[in-house]
Amino acid sequence: MPASILSFGRYIPKNRIESKVIAEHWKRGSEQAEGLGIIEKSVPSKDEDTFTLAWEAGKQALETGDMDAESITAIFVGSESHPYAVKPTSGMLATALKLNPFCHAADLEFACKAGTAALQVIKSMVESKQIKAGMAIGSDTAQSKPGDALEYSAAAGAAAFIVGMPTKKNPGICSIDATLSFTTDTPDFWRNAGEEHPRHAGRFTGEPAYFHHVITAAKKIMEQEKLEPKDFAHVVLHMPNGKFPAAAAKRLGFTLEQLKLGFIVPHIGNTYSACSPLGLTFVLEKATKGQKILLVSYGSGAGADAFLFTMLQDGKSLPPREGEQELKRLSYGEYLQMRNS
Repeated sequence: MPASILSFGRYIPKNRIESKVIAEHWKRGSEQAEGLGIIEKSVPSKDEDTFTLAWEAGKQALETGDMDAESITAIFVGSESHPYAVKPTSGMLATALKLNPFCHAADLEFACKAGTAALQVIKSMVESKQIKAGMAIGSDTAQSKPGDALEYSAAAGAAAFIVGMPTKKNPGICSIDATLSFTTDTPDFWRNAGEEHPRHAGRFTGEPAYFHHVITAAKKIMEQEKLEPKDFAHVVLHMPNGKFPAAAAKRLGFTLEQLKLGFIVPHIGNTYSACSPLGLTFVLEKATKGQKILLVSYGSGAGADAFLFTMLQDGKSLPPREGEQELKRLSYGEYLQMRNS
């Protein structure tokens, strides 16, 4: 029996900046922003970082699943914006969330797929009976150089999943039926030690980076599990912008309707390690029992993680937080203040 997602949570800052505001500041036309398919993106407040976002998501996962924090004996946190270069986000979260102190904990980094890498680790530990339940988190406050094309998309958010074996008390939300990874050395995006902002080789961004890895991983896992695009009710692909996942889905034989529930990038942006995990949380709220879900994350450098899920029960909406719907749209000056630029 495969491990299952028993509970999940998410957090997205309420601050937003519209792409047109960024374009207007740099005295550019709206063509570039419109081409990326991003209307606005989330922005962390001055008192928010990868740790605080992850704490919010993890706390919601514990509460909505009515989980005993002491039963969680592993936590892995994927991010490329950990608040400390040397001091684990996972260790801080283990204490802040009041998890079992005899807890496996580590920070992971692999660009935008570190959150799904954490999910793979927890799944393996549960199925090998090293632990009964663990937490995987993807959380980022993505960096971008002012004026760079990444400024339209680099966003903030976190998603948390509690993984364990289904029980009568907690039958699980969905089973994690299969996962695999596809990895190569493709330098499309990087940030050297000591640098504040990442750089990218734009000519590699689509091919041979994003499309090659996402499509190869998706095809391989469907071939391995003897499934076809029509077998899936929902598909979540990494969303660096609004254009790439739609194009990749079409090339794989999926429809925009299959992509719809998890396609959150137009109003949130690319939350890096939290990107495809956040998309999955929106799918898990609405999917119905028996439906199959395909998720493929992507991390620059480069690699893709593919997952197959089957819903064990109908999805259930996460409870809204106080003030969560009261979005605050920022001027460019306010945005720079929030980002401490």
